[in-house]
Amino acid sequence: MASHAHLGTTSSALTRLNVDAARLLGIPPTGYAHLLGMAPEHLNDDLCRPPAITSIRIAELATVHAPWAEVALLLTQRSGIGSLGVWDYLITSAPTPLEGIRDAAAYLGAVVDTGTDQLRITEDEDRVTLSHVNRGDLDHEAACAVRACALGVYLRRLSEAARRPLVPLRVALAAEAPRRYDALTELYGTRDITFGAPVSSLTLRTADLTAPAPHAQPGLSAVLRRHADQTLATAVPLRDWLDLFRSALASVHDEGVPSLSTVAHRMAVSPRTLQRRLDEHGTTWSGEVEAVRRDRVSRLLHTTGLSIDAIAARSGYADARALRRAVQRWYGTTPAALRRAGHPHGDAQPEPGR
Repeated sequence: MASHAHLGTTSSALTRLNVDAARLLGIPPTGYAHLLGMAPEHLNDDLCRPPAITSIRIAELATVHAPWAEVALLLTQRSGIGSLGVWDYLITSAPTPLEGIRDAAAYLGAVVDTGTDQLRITEDEDRVTLSHVNRGDLDHEAACAVRACALGVYLRRLSEAARRPLVPLRVALAAEAPRRYDALTELYGTRDITFGAPVSSLTLRTADLTAPAPHAQPGLSAVLRRHADQTLATAVPLRDWLDLFRSALASVHDEGVPSLSTVAHRMAVSPRTLQRRLDEHGTTWSGEVEAVRRDRVSRLLHTTGLSIDAIAARSGYADARALRRAVQRWYGTTPAALRRAGHPHGDAQPEPGR
């Protein structure tokens, strides 16, 4: 589940959805391409979490180009199953749609910033109400689009889980009534929409949500929850330039021994500019490379049964002796002692071929 480390960020999938809508609305990329997290290596990496403000700014541009109700409809129409990652399948693969939306509420942080957005579920005998609370710092039109879209996506996923269109008993939006709301009628399949509500909500029949999902597979929900946990645990929040640099450095390190020029090229700056920016952020190239190596060594010691020689090779050290010197400098102990002291998987086995 989302932790404090993820606050202020969203999934790259959500950012891509907003970019897709902006493209279809004819918004020039020059209006948003410079935003943090929009570099292709971040936008197309599902483990990167761009700042929430990036999606917010794109949504604000969208509502300048089209009425917010139409933006909400477009976003929902473009959010096909799988577009939001594992979160989609938590809903559509559960034993019942109700169980799926409960998982979706628990793992909402896999998609949005839970510091500003929450999904609450209220069950009252023959009806279930889904309330989407949004406290984001958006201008009015964009906030209306985001709230209306959230309800639209919930309804779409639940209908996909049930394998039939679900018609809500009631829709309430924390938004002023637009001049025309044909788009919202199309979005929700009903004209029973209340505006000016304190919180946006969608009310459905309990019977519609508790009927067995036609294509549910026993045990799949548990697998998907573990996958969502793993995705969040390894996600890289991108909040500022230093986050972007560290993400680029880690990706280059995964490919081999990183060089300043390679990382500078990845970030589309000169090596001299990269060094200057590191200095401005109170750090150095050598210090950052050391930190990446330290994290990798610790992770490999604690999660694999690889030999010290193999870990040295994977971490960019000439040999095991150099690795031992580094571990002594960092932790005041040896790699073997560090592994014994903090190994969470005592029965870890070497990887195949090791």
